[in-house]
Amino acid sequence: MNNEIFNILAIETSCDETSAAVVQNGTKVLSNCIASQIEFHKRYGGVVPEIASRKHIEMIDTVIHEALQDADCTFADIHAIAVTYGPGLVGALLVGLAEAKAMAYALNKPLIGVHHIEGHICANYIENPEFKPPFICLVVSGGHTHLFHVKTYHEYEVLGRTRDDAAGEAFDKVARAIGLGYPGGPKIDKLSEKGDADAITFPRSYLEEGSYDFSFSGLKSAVLNYINQCKMKACDINHADVAASFQASVIEVLVNKTINAAKALGLKKVALAGGVAANRSLRNVMKKTCDKEGLVLQYPSIVYCTDNAAMIGSAAYYEYKHGVTHGLDLNAVPNLKLGYS
Repeated sequence: MNNEIFNILAIETSCDETSAAVVQNGTKVLSNCIASQIEFHKRYGGVVPEIASRKHIEMIDTVIHEALQDADCTFADIHAIAVTYGPGLVGALLVGLAEAKAMAYALNKPLIGVHHIEGHICANYIENPEFKPPFICLVVSGGHTHLFHVKTYHEYEVLGRTRDDAAGEAFDKVARAIGLGYPGGPKIDKLSEKGDADAITFPRSYLEEGSYDFSFSGLKSAVLNYINQCKMKACDINHADVAASFQASVIEVLVNKTINAAKALGLKKVALAGGVAANRSLRNVMKKTCDKEGLVLQYPSIVYCTDNAAMIGSAAYYEYKHGVTHGLDLNAVPNLKLGYS
């Protein structure tokens, strides 16, 4: 496969994005079609699993057709079918999985199941194929906050993970508390630009010495308590200052633990991945800190930070090169782990 063209049709339906993509040789994205469900979920303040599953069923054939059309491909040009099989919402995962297995069977193509978080990590290879393991990768999203030692294209060691709320989950809850609505991450990021990050002192949770784990529930509670106390005292609340001060607390911990891990392992490369990796302040602070410490920083474009099928196609390529394929008995695993012994 070194010099051959290998096209993968990839499907991603782990949460509330229905996506299909055609990816060539792991890094060349021929198409990446995404149907967002945000408008259907924001009235509820978060993703409703039942609605997500139904919308995936409605949209999946359309996005696959568009992905093939945009890539100027037919099924004859596809060499394998890839699909996210976990972690995620089980109903949503099953929609993509059923579609992928049906195509693999009908077309007699290999089926490659992909771990969703591995997809996020591999998004870093799409625009920069020269960026290669080993490196430290901080994966931050609505459901995950993990720190990985990426040893090879298929070997991952978990160095740290959230013990309670994921960073993105904390963003959503704080955004709801100050009236921003869903999704909270981008709205907090935008509002923070108008606020003073030093206006309010919120806690930084580093846990026990040397730990690479994360905890944001205490910070979330501190923000909610601050808002409630202001309301009880009839004080004005500067929402921009709250957003900026909260965001600064999250980012400080994320950046420091990532840099500490890289230095402890003697690694010179750091990567960001996941939806919260689209946060501009996180990117800026991580870049300044990496520059100061002499580390190389890589992060994907915003379209590859949020859930998308292109990252699944990239991960599938490296898994296939390692000899990984799956049978038609592949099932959804909503709590699928990556890098755990």
